[in-house]
Amino acid sequence: MSLSLYVDSSVLSRVNRNDTVTCDSFFINVFNRSTSISKLTGGAFDVTVGPLVKAWGFGPDAHRNISDAKRDSLLRLVGMDKVHIRNGKVCKTDMRISLDFNAIAQGYSVDVICRYFDGMGIHNYLVEIGGEVRARGRKAGRMWNIGIDKPTDNNMTPGKNLEAIIRLSNRSLSTSGNYRKFYIEDGVKYSHEIDPSTGNPIRNNLLSATILADECATADGIATACMVFGKDRTIDFLGHHPEYQGYLIYSDENGNFRTWASKSLLKYISETR
Repeated sequence: MSLSLYVDSSVLSRVNRNDTVTCDSFFINVFNRSTSISKLTGGAFDVTVGPLVKAWGFGPDAHRNISDAKRDSLLRLVGMDKVHIRNGKVCKTDMRISLDFNAIAQGYSVDVICRYFDGMGIHNYLVEIGGEVRARGRKAGRMWNIGIDKPTDNNMTPGKNLEAIIRLSNRSLSTSGNYRKFYIEDGVKYSHEIDPSTGNPIRNNLLSATILADECATADGIATACMVFGKDRTIDFLGHHPEYQGYLIYSDENGNFRTWASKSLLKYISETR
């Protein structure tokens, strides 16, 4: 009821319609976290890409309605500097701006449930929503095993075809990829991940980015930014931010799957090949 684009009466939907609405704590927390991640990633993560996501044919009730002129017009509405919260109200520099929290809301929802469990004194748990995961403690004395799906097109059943297993404890994990939400038109694959700097769907050889962080909302947002970065920029980013770890699956020049992982993560990874 706060962050969903799929519920017409949610706070987010009402903000996007420019209704008069006071933001709740969930909305404010996710907006502030989104702003921080946007700054951290140089704008690669940006929740104001909502109109472009819809124009490219993704999201609720979306249909493709894009042209070079339309894309350039919508790009003028993109940028976290164009929107802020004042006295609990969202203020926009242009009323056509709309927000899309789909790349962070699931991770944040995981964090909310985990904080509730912590308050209940539960010391061993795993919470997963839509592939975003946070684990605490142990399962039967061992770290939790988290499967990383092989990023083959239309691999729609989580856990059925794994590329690797990562052992996790007291950490969050999020995977972003281009192998489930996409369409192909005239032989061109269009991913749901939109580059905020160009307004176009991403096109690079990074197929899947798994990010580990303390909080799941952060892992969720950074994983999305990494898909925009591509492999080499992601490796460089993680090298400058050792507080995060990554496991990347990418294609080589021959179309074969290749993987890369942060050195500090290697001992926790078992590849299934």
